[in-house]
Amino acid sequence: MTTSAKSVKFDDNSMWVMLSDGRTLGVPLAWFPRLLHATPEQREQCELSANGLHWDALDEDISIAGLLAGRGDGTSSTKIAA
Repeated sequence: MTTSAKSVKFDDNSMWVMLSDGRTLGVPLAWFPRLLHATPEQREQCELSANGLHWDALDEDISIAGLLAGRGDGTSSTKIAA
């Protein structure tokens, strides 16, 4: 069985993804800096597919498999001084 996103919504700090199997995933927006810094209107422009979420204007793609594995986009806003 393949789990897909049925809907997505946001609050100030999190993205909530409702899945086809009945689960709801809450993930921190800090995991996805493009979404964190986007306007609410930009966040709402999400396209759902069988494999994940896509925001064309933000150049952001998030897989359901990655969310289930607890992965963010791999970038970090923390800067390390040399």
